[in-house]
Amino acid sequence: MEEFEQANKRGAAVLKKGPTALSAYYDLSRGKVVVELSTGLEIAFLPQNAQGLEDARPGDLEKIEINSSGLGLHFPKLDADLYIPALADGIFGSKAWTAARMGAKGGSKTSSVKAAASRKNGTRGGRPRKATS
Repeated sequence: MEEFEQANKRGAAVLKKGPTALSAYYDLSRGKVVVELSTGLEIAFLPQNAQGLEDARPGDLEKIEINSSGLGLHFPKLDADLYIPALADGIFGSKAWTAARMGAKGGSKTSSVKAAASRKNGTRGGRPRKATS
């Protein structure tokens, strides 16, 4: 019973601290999910930038449900959920998901230095093999 009381206190603190969602919809003309917050602000973001929505088609985003507390969005066709306080902080997925996306982007960058290093490695027979122990 004490665990429930503590959880209720934490939930009340979150509700008191931050914004909640009043409405949410997919704006087909802009290709963005738009969330109107209780503070009067709107958050608009591309679905491919949010965990669980990366491969969504416009039809998948037609219905967006707001949970009873206003702290969560649910996309029924994708069975995906987003947390409003995290969205308000600019966080669109878990730490692991965000790190993987950042790593993929960082590894794909090209520069004259990377190109020169690649050419140099090529003249030496390519990337050195990993040592086995």
